[in-house]
Amino acid sequence: MRADRLIVAVLAAGVAVGAMHASPAHAQGNRDLQGLWQALTTAVWNIQDHNAELGVPAGQGIVEGHEIPYRPEALAQREANRKNRAADPESKCWMVGVPRIMYMPFPLEIVQTPTQVTILSEYAHTVRRIYLNSEHPEGEAGDIEWYMGDSRAKWDGDTLVVDNIHFTGETWFDRSGNFHSNALHVVERFTRTGPDHLLYEATIEDPKTFTRPWKISFPLYRRMERNVRLLEYECPAMLELQKDQSR
Repeated sequence: MRADRLIVAVLAAGVAVGAMHASPAHAQGNRDLQGLWQALTTAVWNIQDHNAELGVPAGQGIVEGHEIPYRPEALAQREANRKNRAADPESKCWMVGVPRIMYMPFPLEIVQTPTQVTILSEYAHTVRRIYLNSEHPEGEAGDIEWYMGDSRAKWDGDTLVVDNIHFTGETWFDRSGNFHSNALHVVERFTRTGPDHLLYEATIEDPKTFTRPWKISFPLYRRMERNVRLLEYECPAMLELQKDQSR
């Protein structure tokens, strides 16, 4: 059994145990985020409004107000990134970071226990562990750097609020070159808006790159196919690496 599938099995057992100790309101109310979800956006190509290009579908952005408030020097880097899109770390099969993992064109599975929310992505076997009611490891930007950051959460009514810090600066927001530094700070909000919909919102702050915080939002849709589950996805670049290593 693959490691990520083993994690699902273990967490599922934890959910069953945790449900025995959870209040009926928690077990049955809008705090239940579990299920298989997927974003239906073109944000993986560009998080802003964009026209169609060769290999890129036209799309409406997910940035509220449509503008990303880059600092002048960061805007110059963004334009350089746009001209060199092949440098997108996703093309190397790296983990894509937060919030990008949430709008990749792959399903996500959310599993909950009373102390942890885990998000498993079909993309590159990525696993996010979101710890409830606990503190981040101490350290300034650059002291600790993880591709998926460090995620700590609490409930605000029926909304899960996730605070994310300790990022590397080596991921982009999309394939068009929108980027951030290792000072990235992301606050996510997950809210059930119906039996088959989640509203996802993220406020993004990075004083090295942007002049002010800005926000993205989009719905996540429950996958309703019979027997739906996460399947396997292997990046082309990873397969090429495996071939090279086997020679």
